[in-house]
Amino acid sequence: MKLYYMPGACSLATHILLREAGAAVELDKVGRDKKTESGADFLAVNPKGYVPALQLPDGDILTENVVLHGYVADTYPASKLAPAHGTKERLKQDELAVFISTEIHKTYSGLFNPAITDEGRKGIIDKLATRYALIEKLLSDGRTYLTGDNFATVDAYLFTVTNWSNMLKVDLSALPKLMAYQGRVAARPAVQAALVAEGLVKAA
Repeated sequence: MKLYYMPGACSLATHILLREAGAAVELDKVGRDKKTESGADFLAVNPKGYVPALQLPDGDILTENVVLHGYVADTYPASKLAPAHGTKERLKQDELAVFISTEIHKTYSGLFNPAITDEGRKGIIDKLATRYALIEKLLSDGRTYLTGDNFATVDAYLFTVTNWSNMLKVDLSALPKLMAYQGRVAARPAVQAALVAEGLVKAA
């Protein structure tokens, strides 16, 4: 398999999950010019023009965060990254995945616009605060990860998008359970390995 990624982008979540699963994967970094590190035209790989894109063993290309996360979990069931299909637990995890995608990931997207006004920025941060309040409440029972004691697909996703708060100067200090959660996820060996491989942190 080959993962097309941009350092620190939402593709980091799939990268983390592949490492958690112990999958053999080749990385190909995509530049702002839509050329990959290997010299390929990324638009020919994925006409949508954004990461992540995962080249499957048969050469087919799969895209979209939630779909890729589910693919990794289902292809490597021993990793226990998601419950079995048809269970209420899987439905609940899929519900969380869509919430992260549409209500947190998509909301952050507006902050990457260099033309955003102060008023627009405040509106986005206020919206994020209401969404994160729900995550803070979810973590308030002392659970280690979003769905309990097991690290899951949704943890890689929430960690990745919440990590953007640092460079975008979104203050999350009023959410201590979320901040502690971010620290727990960051400390996982697979997460550290992915961060190092993408050049986001230095190797220990």
